[in-house]
Amino acid sequence: MATLSGDFGFLGYGNMGAAIAAGMVAQGTVTPRQISVYDPDTEKVRAAGALGFRCVASAEMLAQHCDTLLLAVKPQMLEEALAPVCAAARPDACVLSVIAGISIARLQVLFGAEARILRVMPNTPALAGAGAAAVAAGTNCTNEDIARGRAVFESVGIAEVVPEAWLDGVTALSGSGPAYFFYLTECLINAAVRRGIPESTAAHLAAQTLYGAGKLLIESGESPATLREKVTSKGGTTFAALERMRGRDLEGLVQEAFDAAEKRSRELGAH
Repeated sequence: MATLSGDFGFLGYGNMGAAIAAGMVAQGTVTPRQISVYDPDTEKVRAAGALGFRCVASAEMLAQHCDTLLLAVKPQMLEEALAPVCAAARPDACVLSVIAGISIARLQVLFGAEARILRVMPNTPALAGAGAAAVAAGTNCTNEDIARGRAVFESVGIAEVVPEAWLDGVTALSGSGPAYFFYLTECLINAAVRRGIPESTAAHLAAQTLYGAGKLLIESGESPATLREKVTSKGGTTFAALERMRGRDLEGLVQEAFDAAEKRSRELGAH
């Protein structure tokens, strides 16, 4: 794991901001004193201070003090939250934005032509140190900036560098993706309960199955198709279940769901 120099300012210390900051320290990417936090919520500020982070009194102070800014505010708060930061930020600030749907071009207008901006699509498993993030870089970003952004998000999982044009698709894939697996797990639990298995038992087995399947997929180095074939015997129980899924065109339904999420991501980014 890379060790990063400089001061990092977190504008917003909600679940995602807090997870990233804690992950950076836990992985040795930075020390607590390299992280400064501003959030209008005093409870969140107390939580940040308890971890040894520097808590500043205003967004302006955050921008003045830090050479790397991580924007973790809600999209609907964009103008209000960023106005004081943009006015005070260094002209060549490196900005990492996890604000959903806000393009690099829009941030470039707010921060100025020289700002080095990376737009990132993380996902909620970052809260458990198992996130999947896509990092897109603005034209002013150097290779060092890209490596810096990648190191931040590798503190809480994996990070892939992608063109910004891919981010709507990435939103549909890994941004929204955890909910798809959670929903499938819900459905499996409900099916088991209808067959008389206690919900607590079904939930425990289903959650471990989800975890185990993901772990095996990552650690084996084999494709999903290969692993599926290994557990599917012709005429067996898994074969029977998969044939029913194919008969209902599960792949087509997943494609439709993916397309709907991607379309909605583009719509949100247009506002």
